[in-house]
Amino acid sequence: MKNIGVLHVITDTTCQSRFTHPQLAELAIQGGADTIQFRQKNGSTRELIDIANQMQAICSKHGVPLIVNDRADIALAVGAKGTHFGQDDMSVSIGRRILPTETIIGASARTEEKIIEAITEGADYIGFGPIYQTSSKPDAEQPKGLEQLHRMCEIAKCPVIAIGGITLQTTGEVVRAGAHGIAVISAVCGQKDPAAATHRLRQAIQEAKQT
Repeated sequence: MKNIGVLHVITDTTCQSRFTHPQLAELAIQGGADTIQFRQKNGSTRELIDIANQMQAICSKHGVPLIVNDRADIALAVGAKGTHFGQDDMSVSIGRRILPTETIIGASARTEEKIIEAITEGADYIGFGPIYQTSSKPDAEQPKGLEQLHRMCEIAKCPVIAIGGITLQTTGEVVRAGAHGIAVISAVCGQKDPAAATHRLRQAIQEAKQT
């Protein structure tokens, strides 16, 4: 089984404009993020590759995996360690055929059926959410809550990364519900000091795993 991080910081330049994607990656890693995810819906492929290249250089320097959301081509182009597919993106099975064997592949899954399908096709971890109400993704579904999270963690038989509205205050209960780790956007990117915010989240995860 591949080593899946417990604190995935998804860099974002829509909820804030003070920091670029590469700057957020550097700050989050300074704070203790063990996985960086690059997600950018807008821009040309050339522009996205340029940004992803900068992020890959930062992540490689610190020994932290970069996961590119949605775009297997960009992950391949920059040598990223992984990619993450949403339910409307490329299937995990196709990703497995075109990406190197060592590539980490994550998949968003919101039902038992989709979780089993993604794992069968070769997903290394499942992204499940939104756990709480979130403003980072306007088209997000209704919150799943901790009970559904716990159920999905039992079914998955692989690491589950919880996402959606998770804050410093709720990190502990999410991990205690069974999540391997969390993925956050505004809890880091939307904060005045992203590095300090990341550090506090990492501490909360570690404390929850010890209880």
